[in-house]
Amino acid sequence: MTDRTAELAENLARVEERIAAACAAAGRPREEVTLIVVTKTYPASDVRILHGLGVRDVAENRDQDAAPKAAACADLDLTWHFVGQLQTNKVRSVVGYADVVQSVDRLKLVSSLSAAAERAGRELGCLIQVALDAESGGRGDRGGVAPDGVEELAAALDEAPGLRLGGLMTVAPLVGEYAGRQRAAFDRLMDLSTALRATRPAANMVSAGMSADLEDAIAAGATHVRVGTAVLGVRPKLG
Repeated sequence: MTDRTAELAENLARVEERIAAACAAAGRPREEVTLIVVTKTYPASDVRILHGLGVRDVAENRDQDAAPKAAACADLDLTWHFVGQLQTNKVRSVVGYADVVQSVDRLKLVSSLSAAAERAGRELGCLIQVALDAESGGRGDRGGVAPDGVEELAAALDEAPGLRLGGLMTVAPLVGEYAGRQRAAFDRLMDLSTALRATRPAANMVSAGMSADLEDAIAAGATHVRVGTAVLGVRPKLG
């Protein structure tokens, strides 16, 4: 076992203990929560190590990093999640490797993703990114649509060939009424998820929580947590 494999195995075990403890505290079965390891800025070799350690869901937020990494790991049975703000000129590339786009936040992106998925002959899972710091009708600082825009996007996804509405995603806000109140933010996301599932029961994925706040997300009911630093270490600065 290499030093890096040992390091990742130890970190992964620690994160697994946290998830298991949070599930137990919330009275939830451990299998209700999927760990997505965010591998941004780290090499394909780390993705291979993680796969060997049992990880099957990985996430990236920049296409220029993700596309070559996904290609280098094409032989592995992985589910790739795209979690960053997505420009329409990157859509065709992202649809080539991503299984789930978690950052759908505008109608133009829905139509671009649909056209690309149709061309590629693929069905793409889509999550609506909710910005809990956004004003009515607006978008958040880190992407995402205001809560009152969820239904419009859901309706567009319902009608979009090649796309499947999977649920909702959020990032704990840094500003606004939920700043520093992660549990309250995730509870609000769950309320929105409950409303969405009333008419679309299959859209039951709730992606929330990262290294620092995964316990709050699991307590609120998140089905997927996105963890990077706690597994891979402090990220190198991008030049």
